Formats: sequence, structure tokens, C-alpha cells
Amino acid sequence: MKQYTIRAEGDGVVLERREAPVPEPGPGQLLVKMSAAGLNRGELISGGLVKGGAARPAGLEGAGEVVALGPGVAGPAPGSIVMGRCAGAFAELAVMDVREAMPVPPTLAIETAASVPLVFLVVHDMLVAQGRLRSGEWLLVCGASSGVGVAAMQAAKAFGARVIGTSGSAAKLARLRGLGLDVGIETRAPTFAAAVLEATAGRGADLVVNAVGGSVFAECVRSMAFEARLATVGYVDRVLGAEIDLQALHAKRLTLFGVSNKLRSAEQRAAGVPAFRAELLPAIADGRIRPLVDRVFAFDELDAARAHMEENRHLGKIVLRVAD
Repeated sequence: MKQYTIRAEGDGVVLERREAPVPEPGPGQLLVKMSAAGLNRGELISGGLVKGGAARPAGLEGAGEVVALGPGVAGPAPGSIVMGRCAGAFAELAVMDVREAMPVPPTLAIETAASVPLVFLVVHDMLVAQGRLRSGEWLLVCGASSGVGVAAMQAAKAFGARVIGTSGSAAKLARLRGLGLDVGIETRAPTFAAAVLEATAGRGADLVVNAVGGSVFAECVRSMAFEARLATVGYVDRVLGAEIDLQALHAKRLTLFGVSNKLRSAEQRAAGVPAFRAELLPAIADGRIRPLVDRVFAFDELDAARAHMEENRHLGKIVLRVAD
């Protein structure tokens, strides 16, 4: 079967297309014929999830048809169409943990379904499980045009929250306003706190999503309301350190937390899926949330898809079509 592998080399990562044997599903696994797979910046950029060592199968999420069950797995039945996180999604066939597999709602195109699992599970963790976002609260998204930024905005609006987003692109902010963004702040610099306070009548944001990194961390803290929460979910700026205003942390009773699956076990990752299916997936299925796919690339165009991501030309998710 055709498959892409990925490995670290110097300061970057290398993708290689090769022929590979069809994987065998083990206990608790499904074998899925992949139709489409989502691209994720954390895997494909230098300094991300890929470290030294041998090449490994590339791709972290996708959607397709179940073709075989591992030992002891009762379902979903072969022929079922599922989506989920899985290692090696950039391939004709991949194995998926049955606990991660979710039925694709009939309202979703298969390419859209492939863009859902990883980013929206992260958003559920960030906004619901840890962020405790409530209707009427203000969410600030730094880096609002990214895949996770757009998904966070869409989920927050479905929950009845109000959303402020930052981006260096006026055109992207204009499109996001059409999708429900309440306040757009055009900036690539850590100079947005005053605008956030003005938009919230001096209160500040109740939940902040930092998808940019250390360069905006201090400004995120300055933008926070009393008893607000700050989620760090990415560092595209490559800045891994930041000063913390301990007086603000103490006086305003702030909560700082990280959102990552990097060190979590398979059991820990799977443990969040049932709550996601109950609390967020119905809004995707019935159209209250419409996942935004920026562009779909053919399987042979993975290098072009990656370049499209690295050049920040996208709004929302980028998808690789594996098969028709």
C-alpha cells in the first residue's frame, strides 16, 4: 500500500512516500481504509512533535471505511464509516484504536470528517474539560485563523460565548466575522490587551486560548478577567519561554493550563472521547458547528499541502484526500 513516513532531519522534518505492508489490527484496533486525513501543524513543522529517530508513519487523524476488526473487537462492523485520531493516517490503510473511532455524521463530507477528530477533541479539552467556558463569557483566541483557532471560535459560539480573535491578516478576520467572530484585532504583535479590555467593558477575557506561543504570553495575562483561565495550545512563534506576572496571577486568581496529548497514554487520550461525543459532536452533526476546511489536496500533493500550511495561507484545516 502507499504510505507517507516522517522523520526529523536537522532543524526540519522530512516526508517520504513509500510502499508499505498492510498493517494488521491488534486487540482493541480497527483496520480502516482511509479516504482522507487532516494535516496538523504540530506534526509537520520543525520543532514540533517529530523528534530524532527512525522514520515513522505520518498523519494523526482521518476518516474512512472499517475493513477489519482486531481480536476481541465487536464493532463497528466492517463497512462502517468512521473518523478518529490514529497514527499513520497518510496511508491507504491505517489502524485506529476502537475507543477513538466515531461514526461520521451523514451531514459531513468525508474530507470534512477527516478534519474533525484531533482539533475538535483538543477544543473540547480546552474549552469544556479544562476551560469551563460558559454562555455569556468572553473567549480570546490568539491566532484565530489557525485550525484550532477557528474550531475554538465555532465551538464557543455554539456554547453561547462571545469571541475575540487576533490575526495578522485583515482578510482572514473579515472571513471569521462572517463565521461569528464578535471582535477581530488585526495584529502580529503583543499589543492587544487594551483592545480586549475595551471590547469587554474593562472586564477582560474569561478564557484565553494562546495558539501563538511565548511572545504573546504576557499580553494574554494582561487581557484576562478575574478568575480567568489561560490555555496554551501551541507555539508557532518558536518562543518557549515567557515571564509570568505573579501579582496578576495571585490577585486575579488566574488559572494557567496546557493542552497537549504529547505525554498522555492511549488510555488517557481515549478517556476524553465519550464526553466529546456527548457534548460537542452533536453540534457538529446538526450543523450548529460547520468545520471549516480551507483546501483539499490530492495524495500526491502532500508537499504542496505542507507548504500551504507553512506559509500560513490557510484559514481553518487542510486535508489530504487519500482515496475517492
